Amino acid sequence: MTGQPAGTPCWERAELPPQPQLHGVVTADVVVVGAGLAGLSCAYHLAERAPGLDIAVVDAQHPAAGASGRGTGLLGPRAGPALDRAVRRFGAATAGRMHRASRQAVRDVLDLCSRLAVPCGLRPGEQLMATRSPAGLAALARQARACRELGLDVPVLTPAGIRERVGVSYRAALLHRPAATLDPAALTCALARACADKGVRFYGRSPLLALRPGDLVGPELVLPHGRLYAGQAVLAVNSAAQALELPVGTVLPLEVYAVATAPLSPAAYELLGGRAGPAVVDAVPLAPYFRLLPDGGLVAGGGTASVPAGLAAPRLQARRERAWARLEHWLRGLHPDLARTRVTHRWSGRIAMTGDDLPVVGPVPGYSDVWYIGGCGGHGLALSVAHGAYVAGALLGEPDPGEPLPWHRSRAPRLPLYGPVRPLLRAGVDAHGWAVRRVC
Repeated sequence: MTGQPAGTPCWERAELPPQPQLHGVVTADVVVVGAGLAGLSCAYHLAERAPGLDIAVVDAQHPAAGASGRGTGLLGPRAGPALDRAVRRFGAATAGRMHRASRQAVRDVLDLCSRLAVPCGLRPGEQLMATRSPAGLAALARQARACRELGLDVPVLTPAGIRERVGVSYRAALLHRPAATLDPAALTCALARACADKGVRFYGRSPLLALRPGDLVGPELVLPHGRLYAGQAVLAVNSAAQALELPVGTVLPLEVYAVATAPLSPAAYELLGGRAGPAVVDAVPLAPYFRLLPDGGLVAGGGTASVPAGLAAPRLQARRERAWARLEHWLRGLHPDLARTRVTHRWSGRIAMTGDDLPVVGPVPGYSDVWYIGGCGGHGLALSVAHGAYVAGALLGEPDPGEPLPWHRSRAPRLPLYGPVRPLLRAGVDAHGWAVRRVC
């Protein structure tokens, strides 16, 4: 993979537990690789449910260094494809369970924030899936119909109903609750501190190089300066699965982009929603979205995505500059005052896409006592916490409370990453992004 995500997010670095490099031979009952929300949620729930269990968390850098600390902090319900497509693919009953599970995941994060007393700028509220384009209206109509048929409480807002919440000329919206916005890095770091308080050990700057079956029980993890032997392992490594050659199907890294502004004028801040304002997400995939910050600023994201693997550094940086410029142009059109508002932060992050838009949460084929978590496709703030709790229960042998969800599986579909069809994959992602920009 060429390069790493660029820029510095607007979230401040929070205090972290000690995390020395791993040297020599280390053992643990359970090792969690990846100190993002999924891995830390798993470690937290393991430590909470099984006090005394020897748990180690290993990360290539440090907690919140990856996607969990570089997101835009939108906490809302979504799992896999849009609801109407989920109905067509899985049937009404399963699609309804998927949506209800994603709403429960939001509630669980809100509860976790309360229990941890996280100072993360949490703003409970609403999330609008809105549109100003004909393509978006058609998408919203299909989703609204699916919600009605499934008996889900997802109201349709008219332009007047939207203006009561945010003063942007959207033509229609779906109102999702529960929802919130927060500082994702602060939540991730608070979860790391809570794990350390429960006795979880941390090792930083220790990237996983290889995974091998152990001689007796559990896996062997190969790191730059040592080995770790564990009875069980959780690989919460998202799109790094490809570099590690894990047999979990294709979990493709996509680079996405965000910008943040200095505080808006009081008039613009109130018009765009104010303290109680909702996050606004466009109904068209990859279209720009925005949320307000407690300090009076604004964060915008979306608009395009890139396949970073295989791109030379100059070309990748040029794509980043174009993506940030488009986002700035879009947000300045939300309100006249924004034409003079300074952009203070520009950054990118890596999400993971699968061929069918569903995560992968399950045992790694061919390895005993090894689980993988990844592939939320940009909807991972709530789902990652839920996935960590689910895997913790599975490792402890707790009975699954319900029927498995479609993403409780060991593999995603394979995508053509190599050979002559590789350029077609990148062109497909890029063309989709351009199509979105034309209709926004």
